[in-house]
Amino acid sequence: MTDLFSVKDKVIVMTGAAGILGRSISSYLAVEGAKMVLLDRNETAGNDLVKSIKSNGYEAIFLSTDVLNKDTLISNRDVIIEKYGRIDVLLNAAGGNMAGATIPPDKTIFDLDVDAFRKVVDLNLFGTVLPTMVFAEVMVKQKVGAIVNFCSESALRPLTRVVGYGAAKAAIANFTKYMAGELALKFGPGIRVNAIAPGFFLTEQNRTLLTNSDGSLTERSHTILSHTPFGRFGEPEELLGTIQYLISDASKFVSGTVAVVDGGFDAFSI
Repeated sequence: MTDLFSVKDKVIVMTGAAGILGRSISSYLAVEGAKMVLLDRNETAGNDLVKSIKSNGYEAIFLSTDVLNKDTLISNRDVIIEKYGRIDVLLNAAGGNMAGATIPPDKTIFDLDVDAFRKVVDLNLFGTVLPTMVFAEVMVKQKVGAIVNFCSESALRPLTRVVGYGAAKAAIANFTKYMAGELALKFGPGIRVNAIAPGFFLTEQNRTLLTNSDGSLTERSHTILSHTPFGRFGEPEELLGTIQYLISDASKFVSGTVAVVDGGFDAFSI
């Protein structure tokens, strides 16, 4: 019987692969039999991750990239095609935030650093648009492929003080839905585009935003967590099942959706 959730032998390209979520996801998918292509600007962390995956008997390569440089991404694509001949999955996980694009409790919108806001939008939005443009071309030729963009709960409702990050992720949610229709209407239904919207997960960014300098939770953190059924932050491995579903044949009739993984927070109002 065919395993609908199998990712065995799929060539999976992941941007932002050296981050906390990226490391967990790429390591897991490698164990599941995928051929992982890890893209990141952090060469040390990326190469260390490849060594870890290979030391356990699984397959991965690292390519240094810049998700805001189309020529670099095309060069990455050429290497991948030369080695594997295809690209089955693109995980657009590159992103991040900057202090200047946030509004601290003692500031207002009029204190916003517009340059920082622009950089955050560029990294998150254009860092999703450009890889999609480059790697989806391969999928169009193959007539099959799956793209998963990394959105955020902050795209669905304003959270904490991340005004720049939230605006960029909201644009990614819209871009996801647009691309699902664009690719299906012009190139057939074999290429699917979805997004995953994590809530408050234990990443570098959320640790900074929601904890005090001594590591204790801020008052805002307690408020947020009290409005989730689980009452805690998510762990990176709790995204794995949703990711595997969205890139496997189990979801072959699913496109244009934003899958929320947030411990139930979105079901509540604060």
